[in-house]
This record gives sequence, C-alpha cells and structure tokens, in this order.
Amino acid sequence: MKKSILSALKRKSDLFVSGESISNELGISRTAVWKHIKALREEGYDIESVHKKGYRLLSCPDILTLEEIEEYLTTDFIGRNVYYFDSLSSTNNKAKEMALKEKEGTIIIAEEQTKGRGRLGRNWVSPKGKGIWMSIILKPDMIPSEVAKLTLIGAAAINRGLEAMGINSYIKWPNDILIEDKKVCGILTEMSCELNMINYVIMGIGINVNLDKEDFNRELKDKATSLKLVTGKKIDRKRLIGNILNHLENLYIPFKERGDISKTIRISREKSILIGREIRVITGDKELIGKALSIDDEGQLVVEFKDGRVEKVFSGEVSIRGLKGYI
Repeated sequence: MKKSILSALKRKSDLFVSGESISNELGISRTAVWKHIKALREEGYDIESVHKKGYRLLSCPDILTLEEIEEYLTTDFIGRNVYYFDSLSSTNNKAKEMALKEKEGTIIIAEEQTKGRGRLGRNWVSPKGKGIWMSIILKPDMIPSEVAKLTLIGAAAINRGLEAMGINSYIKWPNDILIEDKKVCGILTEMSCELNMINYVIMGIGINVNLDKEDFNRELKDKATSLKLVTGKKIDRKRLIGNILNHLENLYIPFKERGDISKTIRISREKSILIGREIRVITGDKELIGKALSIDDEGQLVVEFKDGRVEKVFSGEVSIRGLKGYI
C-alpha cells in the first residue's frame, strides 16, 4: 500500500494530491493514508502537506529500493524483484541464501557491506550510501563451463551503462572496470551446480560511485578510484543501476537463449585495457610475462609469452597484472 501511495505522489509530483483521492483510489481510510505518508517520511521522502490541498512529493531519498530504480528500468525481468538492505555482510552471501527460492533476475542490494569480497578472496571496501553493492540471481540453462562468460557480459553491461552516463571506462579482463588506469568496479561471479546442471549463478557487482579520497586506505589509493573522483561530481546511483541492468538483460538474453555472446565480445575487445600491453599472468605462486594479443570468440584472453608460445587464458585460473602494478 505504501508503494501505491508513493506511485500516486510521483505521478503528480508537481501537484498536491488530496488524502481523500488517495483514500478512494486505494480503498483505505484517510488515517491509513496518513500513517503510510508518515512511514515514507521516515524513509527520507520529503512530502509536503497542506490543509485542504493534500500531499505533494518534494524530493526522494538517495536509496536503492525498487520504488526508486524502477523508473529507469526497461527490462522484462532483471531488477524487477529487489531486496533492499541497509547493511549486509555480503550481498553475494545473502543472494546464495535466497537463490533457490527466488526467480531469475532478482536483485539483492545493500547500502553497505561489512565483509564485501572480490575475486580470489580479496576484501572489497563498501562504505554506506556511497556505492552500488548488489548481487543478481541468474538461472541459465547451460553447462557449468559456460558460466565464466557471464562475467564478461557483466563487464560489458557496466561499461555500456557508464557510457550512457557520459563516463568512459575500460575493461580489465575478465571482471574489472577501470577509469584513468584505476579500478572503479569489480565483478564476482559464483555458481551452484550439479554435474552438468546449474542451480543458480550469482553475479556480484561492486561499484565505487560517490566515494571520497578518505574512503580509500593507503593500499588502495594508487589503484582504486570512484566515479565522483574522476568526474568531479556526485553520480545518480539510481539512474546508473537502471542503465546497467538494461544493458545486462540485452546482452544476457541472446547468451541464455542461443549461446550468443558476439556483442559482448565486441565490447570487450573495443574497450579492453589489456590488448596490446605487456602483462603478468599469475597462477598461484607462478608468474609469467607475456603480451595480451586479443580476446577470442569464446571470451578467453589470448597471450603471447616471452618464449613465443601463444596460449588462451581462462578467467577462473589466473590473476592478470601490469608489469609495474595493477595495470
């Protein structure tokens, strides 16, 4: 009911809406309308009330509920079911708890993560209200070996979502988004499967949106940044999520239905920060130097090593670094 009242106020955001009209439209008492208005105010909605005129929505809070992001969505199913939390240890962990019972495309979003994770067990700094910390539940009908391609789809969708906001970024194969040679976003894809059947895939996405310099510790200052720091302005998180989810669904559906990742591969090649660079390929305690030549049609990184060998690198096996640092 609260959502319906908010929708009514948003439809006429420049006008007053009488409590009586809301009461009649929704079939509830005027007292019930007032209680829901009070609850919305407690959530941060600035709602003006004037005797004999009614209620008028003046502004919405910077929160990432379905009610706040759905106006930016053009998707059929991704992002149409949202679980929003003020704080979680990890959105991926929560998504895994819920995945079997929830429908595909469900999103878990938290304003902060207290134990956020990146690839290979690394910590992910996730301060409250300054980033996008979300996990998406996907249930593709395919063999588990194909799941690594979903990370590339996520990276391509984020790149295009940022582009729609006027922000140019690059993809560090397979799961990082960089701006000015610093990491602004990471993707952690996790899977539950049985032999040749996937139960679910969780795509965790962490984006440093409005973090300030002091939010990064000494170790991260040289290799991480935020959209606010590189653009010099605060970024609309709600619009950005909408852009990303719209592009994600557009890239995911052809892959899910036909195994087609051709558009994702084109984006990955076009926006790759690795192709043509000398890189370090790190597997466990083993490190090799090579040159990134390309990304093949299956999404594997093609590397020419110092001894002349040309090999394809699988995303789940290695960590990629530049010769002198992160890139």
